[in-house]
Amino acid sequence: MTDREARHAELAERYLPEELLERFRERAAVYDAENEFCWEDFEELRARGYLTLFVPAAHGGPRLSLNQVSRLQQRLAAAAPATALAVNMHFVCTGVAAAMSARGDSSLDHVFAEIMAGEVFAFGISEPSNDWVLQGSHTRAEPDGEGGYRLSGVKIFTSLSPVWTRLIVHGLDTATDPEAPQLVYGFLHRTAAQARAQYAQARGEAGARGVTSIAEAASAAVPGITVSSDWDVLGMRASQSRATILERAHMPAAQVARRIEPGPVPDLLTFAITSCFQILVAAVYTGVARQALELGAEGLHARTSAKRGITYAEVPESRARLADAHMAYMAVPAQLEAYTREFDELVDHGKGWPLRLVSARINASRAARECAEAALMCTSGRGFGNAHELSRLFRDATASLFHPPSEDAARPMYAAALLDG
Repeated sequence: MTDREARHAELAERYLPEELLERFRERAAVYDAENEFCWEDFEELRARGYLTLFVPAAHGGPRLSLNQVSRLQQRLAAAAPATALAVNMHFVCTGVAAAMSARGDSSLDHVFAEIMAGEVFAFGISEPSNDWVLQGSHTRAEPDGEGGYRLSGVKIFTSLSPVWTRLIVHGLDTATDPEAPQLVYGFLHRTAAQARAQYAQARGEAGARGVTSIAEAASAAVPGITVSSDWDVLGMRASQSRATILERAHMPAAQVARRIEPGPVPDLLTFAITSCFQILVAAVYTGVARQALELGAEGLHARTSAKRGITYAEVPESRARLADAHMAYMAVPAQLEAYTREFDELVDHGKGWPLRLVSARINASRAARECAEAALMCTSGRGFGNAHELSRLFRDATASLFHPPSEDAARPMYAAALLDG
């Protein structure tokens, strides 16, 4: 075993030992059935220091690399995909701060102290019908006259809705200079108690998470921030990625991180966001694909052909189906391994970085869906039952269709790289 692989094994045992993953796997089915947040998983990860992985040693953290966090997230996703996807959105934000710091920009170093103090970060960028994603926003950013803004708009798929205390968001300021609008990036704040109360209110229930009544939940409302009551989706249910509705939500000047011209304007912040988002989402679906293959193999060994008197693991057609899925999978972790190491080593691919990052995420998404479908065929009717882990993995894999950019949105970028000079 190389030093690098030995280090990966050490980190896996420290942060995600097998007994922990087994608990996560057992709970995953319960969270999914109850459409509930992964409370116990999240608290166990927090207690192990998992949320601090990107924090530099100078700020009291372990300062793992993107390569190392990607490998851990693949491992976590194989046991509990929705838990991994939810935690990913904290890592996207904290990984951005680490990536910028490594490249000489300390403007988000304050994030490290907040993480070590227990704050939970989430990602509030995606909006309905905004295919500009980072390069534009439907959210209105009104200057408050003191260097801050009041934001109004809707942010969709806000994972970690029940627990986030810091939400990175963006909005468009057209008021300061109508001839030169600016995209404003920054953070919205709320307390952990407010997060729990808003979640209870969104579900229309009180519970054992520190909220004793709906009246209490209503009284703990955060001005300008509402958590949607609509979350009943096909898969990844435990991420509780509810929409966040902003109505003049206040972002004081101290919480403003960047002002950027709209459109494809190079900036370290948006580069870091794109990198961490695409790579870490890819890691989740790589883990899903790997687990689907394992379940497919188990399914073939468990079934016997009455016609041939052998297990389906010996039937050529079944072996070929699983082999094809395995071949499709094999390129994905290799791609992640290469790109994360280059990112950590500060390799400058210039305009080639988006091509690499987006392809890694799209390829991982395809592999997750293809492997889950092949595995479902291998397990036959047993896997089609809701009690089987594979039925949940199959649904979780479909969530990969909704992460930006879609394949349709990405194709012009790849065509232009070859055809437009």
